[in-house]
Amino acid sequence: MKSDILIPEVENVFLAAVPEWSDDFNASVWYVYLVNDSDYDLDNVMLVSKAFGTIDGEMKKTSLLRHAFVKVPAVSVQKVELIDESVLQLNNEFMLTYFIGNTLFDKKFTFLKNSINAGATEEVPILFVNGVVVK
Repeated sequence: MKSDILIPEVENVFLAAVPEWSDDFNASVWYVYLVNDSDYDLDNVMLVSKAFGTIDGEMKKTSLLRHAFVKVPAVSVQKVELIDESVLQLNNEFMLTYFIGNTLFDKKFTFLKNSINAGATEEVPILFVNGVVVK
């Protein structure tokens, strides 16, 4: 029965952490963006995020954050959330689920601990700014 379920591979959809200046915090902060570099609109998009890992030998984890978007158009980006500096030293995991037509797509993206930093940036497609990309 499980072999009858087809889950297609996610292609040209990824996440990017981008540093931006925040007037609210009077500092540079990291925002996560959902990048749709495909030719298809993403419908009923759901992103669930959490951070987990060890700090000073003690296991830490954050609560789950849920984000929903009715549509993310083809070749576009959607700002998802601010990543607090205190969780950059943890693994930041994002579970993405969306539809293209009647087909369900699902993928887990993980920014490994300490991977979100200025030294690890590259140009993010569509945004044309430097950020940390995870595919």
